[in-house]
Amino acid sequence: MIVPVYNERSTVAALLDQVRAVDLQGIEKQIVVVDDYSTDGTRDILKAQEQRGDIILRFLPRNMGKGAAVREALRHADGDILLIQDADLEYDPADYPILLRPILTGKAKVVYGSRFIGEHKAMYFWHSVGNQMLTLITNVLFDTTLTDMETCYKVFTRDIAQRLTLKSQRWGFDPEITARILRMGHRIYEVPISYAGREHWEGKKIRAWRDGPRVLLTLLRYRFFT
Repeated sequence: MIVPVYNERSTVAALLDQVRAVDLQGIEKQIVVVDDYSTDGTRDILKAQEQRGDIILRFLPRNMGKGAAVREALRHADGDILLIQDADLEYDPADYPILLRPILTGKAKVVYGSRFIGEHKAMYFWHSVGNQMLTLITNVLFDTTLTDMETCYKVFTRDIAQRLTLKSQRWGFDPEITARILRMGHRIYEVPISYAGREHWEGKKIRAWRDGPRVLLTLLRYRFFT
């Protein structure tokens, strides 16, 4: 499990406990945590968590973005299947068996957990509209039928990870990894997941209309120019 973290002191310990508690029926879990230069005390919590001996912990030297944190984690993860997990408790690790099943049964090499086809807490309207518009553009550009391009839950096999040459630092990560996977010729398998989105006052970081243009430009870049 790859866990990028930035300023999540109120949730990261609980999240790691949830990850540890998931029963994967004999499949060994490796937890790689990368802190993106948190400044709210998260680093101290992670250092204490590291003492338990069951996580690989790395610190970025400055705030570089989720994409940079995931890239750093990929350099240290050596599992056969890689799963990206945010640290904010919006996504439930209890969904891991659902996410892994299509890969374990040979149906796919890439699985996304969709927030729009499973049970979920109602989102902000404009956040939902922005997400669905960007997903629609992804579908048009890459001839696919995704329902949730920007989901945190992206799961893929090691051979896919080894072929990814990710460059995006921040919010461009989700469209870039999706574009690169689709350009490899892999169809993405979607499964329903539960979702409990945070409110802005709880620390939700993305703003649909501020980040949307950046995501759109990233999609166009990796479809036509890279």
